[in-house]
Amino acid sequence: MVSIPEYYEGKNILLTGVTGFMGKVLLEKLLRSCPKVKAVYVLVRHKAGQTPEARIEEITSCKLFDRLRDEQPDFRAKIIVVMSDLTQPELDLNEPIKEKLIECINIIFHCAATVRFNETLRDAVQLNVTATLQLLLLAQQMKNLEVFTHVSTAFAHCDRKQIEEIVYPPPVDPRKLIDSLEWMDDGLVNDITPKLIGNRPNTYVYTKALAEYLVQQEGAKLNTAIIRPSIVGASWKEPFPGWIDNFNGPSGFFIAAGKGILRTMRASNSAVADLVPVDVVVNTTLAAAWYSGINRPRKVMVYNCTTGGTNPFHWSEVEYHVNLNFKIRPLECAVRYPNIRFRFNPLLIRFWTAVSHAIPAFFYDLLLGLTGRKPWMMKTITRLHKSMMLLEYFTSNSWIWNTENMTMLMNQLKPEDKKAFNFDVRQLHWAEYMENYCMGTKKYVLNEEMSGIPAARKHLNKLRNIRYGFNTILVILIWRIFIARSQMARNIWYFVVSLCYKFLSYFRASSTMRY
Repeated sequence: MVSIPEYYEGKNILLTGVTGFMGKVLLEKLLRSCPKVKAVYVLVRHKAGQTPEARIEEITSCKLFDRLRDEQPDFRAKIIVVMSDLTQPELDLNEPIKEKLIECINIIFHCAATVRFNETLRDAVQLNVTATLQLLLLAQQMKNLEVFTHVSTAFAHCDRKQIEEIVYPPPVDPRKLIDSLEWMDDGLVNDITPKLIGNRPNTYVYTKALAEYLVQQEGAKLNTAIIRPSIVGASWKEPFPGWIDNFNGPSGFFIAAGKGILRTMRASNSAVADLVPVDVVVNTTLAAAWYSGINRPRKVMVYNCTTGGTNPFHWSEVEYHVNLNFKIRPLECAVRYPNIRFRFNPLLIRFWTAVSHAIPAFFYDLLLGLTGRKPWMMKTITRLHKSMMLLEYFTSNSWIWNTENMTMLMNQLKPEDKKAFNFDVRQLHWAEYMENYCMGTKKYVLNEEMSGIPAARKHLNKLRNIRYGFNTILVILIWRIFIARSQMARNIWYFVVSLCYKFLSYFRASSTMRY
């Protein structure tokens, strides 16, 4: 077999979703590790007064592309920007451009999707299902297409506990749903949404399942591969450890915990936190397209790109490492000492949400108002709680993933490709990864300088002292108000103290006898 860079040599690539997190990482990796690729056509829509060209210029000027700029200063010439809107008929492509794509494209990477869990069904279908169908119809016309690679999600079939590397039958026919949504008003669509999605938690995973089925059915005459990443997080190694540029997924919660805003969250400590680094997903995607292009398998190749089955990492460990790393390298202007706790019991969650979120936020905003500043904490807490509710399903459950195709793909790689396109998560050291992840949120999302860490530590020490002082005063008040006035409470208190004293005396006596 030819190596991965050799396979991509001279190829014309079509990439959707380049403005998204994974899309831009895939673009950077493709151009850097496959330098002889001929061209990458990126479909971009006009947005917020920015032309597609301006959006790509902004992306390629960011920190992510620093390494590529050093190694290949002229890489920008290989990126061909195509104005397109995936939600419009025929992708809103003008005829000359469409003909050009039909003639020259060899490989398609379809990464575009809405990742909002609370998207309305109509919008989720339009962005995740109809857009995929439109792209498949275009792909069927391409004369030199070798591979159609579709990025899905490992949770597309999360209503099952064990998920194989196959395309499961959809809950409804995607085409019929698309047709039905054309005549339904928004009220009716919102009413039927819970019945349609069934046991799935949101419209995102529901529509991703429908899109997979379309890829299987409409792509029957194409050479197709489906990549299913789980919870995509910061980079592991490439282009540098810890790169992240958004608040999506766990990143926003890590930052909120580091700032001391997020104190409690619903999660099962025994559940697997199926985080997967973005560069692992990108390397898997590039390798999967290579394998399908070389071998032309008869069926759709599905890859469960997860970590839970091969290198499990639990939410209790996430809690530990987030607290540890933000205490060692704190974020600037933290409002409270970082101390997030994951809890599963609904009653405990309600209690601690009120005690550690709502009440402090109320008094914090009151203080801001009294000092003439604009209150913001309650609004932030409300928005945070809405986001947490969307993530609860995934932090409270675990799944069993079949990863035979991932293992097979890994074994097919040449030794040099295993290094350059590494996706072996067995080598992933979680403590190191979480340290880089937390640092990445500080450096690349919040744009905080490392030189500010000493000052941030001093500020955190002040917050810790305030916390200890407040807790001490609270204990004294509770004693004076409740315990000191009750004979029964005092008796219980004295009994507990005397029991502790007897235990300590016995322990000391035992230690003395040993020596």
